Amino acid sequence: MSRDDYEDIIRLPHHVSAAHPPMPLRDRAAQFAPFKALSGYEDDAEETARLTDRRVEPDESAAAALDAALQYLGAHLAQVPEVRVTYFLPDARKEGGAYRSVTGRVKKLDPLSRALVLADGARIPFANIAALEGDGLCWKIV
Repeated sequence: MSRDDYEDIIRLPHHVSAAHPPMPLRDRAAQFAPFKALSGYEDDAEETARLTDRRVEPDESAAAALDAALQYLGAHLAQVPEVRVTYFLPDARKEGGAYRSVTGRVKKLDPLSRALVLADGARIPFANIAALEGDGLCWKIV
């Protein structure tokens, strides 16, 4: 196709519709604005790139030592001991999780749910405890 193919219409005036008013320039510009062809891709990429820690499982002797540390705490609940607990918090979206530390006073040891309960209401499952430190107490697997 060459310019000669359109010679009969090239000099005609621009068509203006009698039925539709002209679109405002601001709205015309919006038609050509960039858009996200892959919506959600950035979120997925960030989630994939987010790192999690691998849970360290205690061996038999470490599990026995934790049991002894918990028994020690149970025997001293009347003094409301303050402890620093490092525990594994599983990730809700992917495999792994993160290790967190909290310091607080022990309210009770709940044998039914197998959890350490702090005075602020935090419940830490025994199986997630990685370190337990306090007065007369020092146990760690991490």
